[in-house]
Amino acid sequence: MQKGKIMYHKQRQIKKLNSYIPAAEAFRVFSGEKDCVFLDSSLVNDLGRYSIIGAEPYLKLVRDGDSFLINGQEETQISFEDYLREYLRDHVDRNESELPLVSGAVGYFSYDYGRKLQGVPSGEKDLVKIPDAVLTFYDVYIIEDCHKKETYLAANGITENASAKIRKIEQKLWQKPEKKAEQKLPYDILVTPNFEKEEYKKAVDDMIHYIIEGDIYITNMTQQLTIESEKPPLDVFYDLRKNNPSPFGGYMDYGDFQIVSASPERFLKMKKGHVNTRPIKGTRKRGATSEEDLLMRTELENSEKDKSELLMIVDLERNDLNRVCKPGSVKVTELFTVEEYATVFHLVSDIEGTLEEDKNFVDLMEAAFPGGSITGAPKYRAMEIIDELEHGKRNLYTGSIGYLTLDGDCDFNIVIRTALHKDGKYFLGAGGGITAESDLEFEYEETLQKAKAILEALK
Repeated sequence: MQKGKIMYHKQRQIKKLNSYIPAAEAFRVFSGEKDCVFLDSSLVNDLGRYSIIGAEPYLKLVRDGDSFLINGQEETQISFEDYLREYLRDHVDRNESELPLVSGAVGYFSYDYGRKLQGVPSGEKDLVKIPDAVLTFYDVYIIEDCHKKETYLAANGITENASAKIRKIEQKLWQKPEKKAEQKLPYDILVTPNFEKEEYKKAVDDMIHYIIEGDIYITNMTQQLTIESEKPPLDVFYDLRKNNPSPFGGYMDYGDFQIVSASPERFLKMKKGHVNTRPIKGTRKRGATSEEDLLMRTELENSEKDKSELLMIVDLERNDLNRVCKPGSVKVTELFTVEEYATVFHLVSDIEGTLEEDKNFVDLMEAAFPGGSITGAPKYRAMEIIDELEHGKRNLYTGSIGYLTLDGDCDFNIVIRTALHKDGKYFLGAGGGITAESDLEFEYEETLQKAKAILEALK
């Protein structure tokens, strides 16, 4: 890979495979390749239609502290944001297929990238250190249409002739990965939270006092768990997607660290200039019986506290979108919808708008990131209080994972229900929204409920 802008060879080929191969099976073949990534819609619904594997990287952009790296070489003449803005403007590549992504990048933005973007200083320490943001442009994408049960290959002819690349990828897909010996016994795990229970409740109480004093209307409180486990991250991912399917999950292997995600929350999607964000506020655990399940769902539907919480975030995210969307285009299309997942119910809303014609993905991210559902309102002051009261930087947790296309589209999640694996340990954040009506014990227990699916997968 070379430093600098890459001009496109207009050789792209897209092929529908004669036989359907689920992306989760295909990823077992490619998972060991350098910087290979998987955006996984294991919960197949209206939100999770496509799963995407990115392979054969040719351009990797890394924001690491104050450094900006292009294919491993430091760039000092232009910022990460300006480079990306110019690259997207200079390399527009129209996608005439119905597939969501045929050319573009997959990657992540950490919460701390967003904190710096918002100009919020931090006095906290890193619990784990990874780059603030990574975006990798891939020559090849393997795409599963989970609704139609179809598999597609897209090659852009950048690293190799597109036809030759598709033939090689297709041949490789039919290879069977080596069968590993199954681990019969559960893995032992050691969980170390960065809060004692009473400390966490005290921090929530302090946040409530900030709300009563009028500093903020709502905020988000997080605790971080450090988990010692010998279970390989890829095994954790496959167990997690099986037992806790999600529309915005994924697995990313960057060599010295891995990301395992089962996120239920969309942050930003843009398709042909149409933008939507889908915040979650309000959680109840699933019941042990159908009667208890219905009771918990009804409790969430009727919770004035949760509705109030979500309404404040809807107002914040409407304002964020209005900064870059056409006047009058921003509308709330869903307000209080209950969605069900393997271990929890969530209360969600949907806000939509139309991006101004002179704006692109970078402008949208600068206006809206990090997502209001995991900061609070007003955003800047809420993030200051988060930094004051939480024990350590959030790092990746509550950032975003997803893709952006050279056709101007994007789809990014909120990084929740996500474990970061580095140096033999897993790092897992869990939190919830805090309002003046929050119950200290409930808020603490809610974090444990949200961590439950990943802790089970680690065992």
